[in-house]
Amino acid sequence: MSGHTFSTERRQERLFTCGVILPDQVQETDGPLSELQALVKAANAEVVGEGMHQTRQRPHPATLFGKGKVEEIGDEAKRLCADAIVVDNDLTPAQGRNLEKAWETRVIDRSELILDIFSSRAQTLQARLQVELAQNIYMMPRLRRMWTHLERMEGAVGTRGPGETQLETDKRLLNKRITDLKRELSVIEKRKQREVRARTGEFVIGLVGYTNAGKSTLLNRLTGATEFAADMPFATLDTRTRRWILPDKRTVLLSDTVGFLQRLPHHLVASFHATLEETLHADLLIHVVDASNPDADHQMEAVDEVLADVSPHLRPDLIVFNKVDRVSDSLDLAILTERLAGSQAEVVHISAHTGQGLDQLTSIVTRRLDDCSGLVDVFAAPGDGRTVAFVRSSGAIIEEDVEEDGAMRMRVRLSPGALGVLKRQVSSEARIEVL
Repeated sequence: MSGHTFSTERRQERLFTCGVILPDQVQETDGPLSELQALVKAANAEVVGEGMHQTRQRPHPATLFGKGKVEEIGDEAKRLCADAIVVDNDLTPAQGRNLEKAWETRVIDRSELILDIFSSRAQTLQARLQVELAQNIYMMPRLRRMWTHLERMEGAVGTRGPGETQLETDKRLLNKRITDLKRELSVIEKRKQREVRARTGEFVIGLVGYTNAGKSTLLNRLTGATEFAADMPFATLDTRTRRWILPDKRTVLLSDTVGFLQRLPHHLVASFHATLEETLHADLLIHVVDASNPDADHQMEAVDEVLADVSPHLRPDLIVFNKVDRVSDSLDLAILTERLAGSQAEVVHISAHTGQGLDQLTSIVTRRLDDCSGLVDVFAAPGDGRTVAFVRSSGAIIEEDVEEDGAMRMRVRLSPGALGVLKRQVSSEARIEVL
């Protein structure tokens, strides 16, 4: 028996990065391929070499890159023994086939890489189905490239129509799977909508922002939750809603969802549309920005574009510049803030990591909750603990006293939703007076 031991751990893939920079593309401060390389690392792969890029007025219709650059990239990838080449653009099926033939290796485009990350991070059934739907929509026009057996005739009895090729069979099966996924997601989304309607008495705050802006860290800090948060793109895919108890004991719901990205694949946005709507249609929408990122202004624009895709008139109510403890030059923060001079949104500077500025954020949220709340007197009979407990958890108590008949009077600020729930749930012995 041999004394050699072998590791069972899967070796990290070695990926070489490249891309074409087009006139309408945002220039990245840290380098033209910096975001792509961060995505490669988020996919648990190794970036080899510094990568190569080419500036063009328009993409080459056959290969995206020019002929000379195609050869240059292929030679460099072979020299570095790369397992595959990642392109920071979306490739047409023909471009993908031509580049794989020219480079004699697997080619991954930007959308395919993002979908792979989403696939590995999705936890809930809804997120997994949404990712699979986006992957199948992406795969449909690329079937010929993805399989080597497609031109053979399918011979299995009962699995095809007369003269149907394997390619046609695969397309038919994929179309059926896409239809099934949409049906399954529709059922889940209707259930989610019922859940959202069931909490109409709650004040809901939605967190949006560019990926890795610190939304999950902020959620954990404010609510005491222990959700996964990491310094990497797309650490969160599933919508997470947690209770946040304000200093005045009122409770609000804080909802966090998938981060946005420049050039986010449209079919991915479409698949996650219902999930995004659940968070975006909140009572208060907070846009969290990584103030320490040199491309923060471009990231804010990317978020605005995705919001406009979901709902044309949707605008954040509050801009939170996060990670201010990492900002070395206060002038950079001042310039970012100045950019919002014409906006209706309020601005606050915080660090979810250190806690800096969270008091101010809490104060703004409390004021916004007060603005949409009415003043109500609630008279609860002695021993009516249920009504008292609901009022204390759902509203801001202004004053309390005991009436001559022994009833407790509580003057409280309640949101319209909370007032509606109170009216439905209040005991017959309790009384409500809207001031």
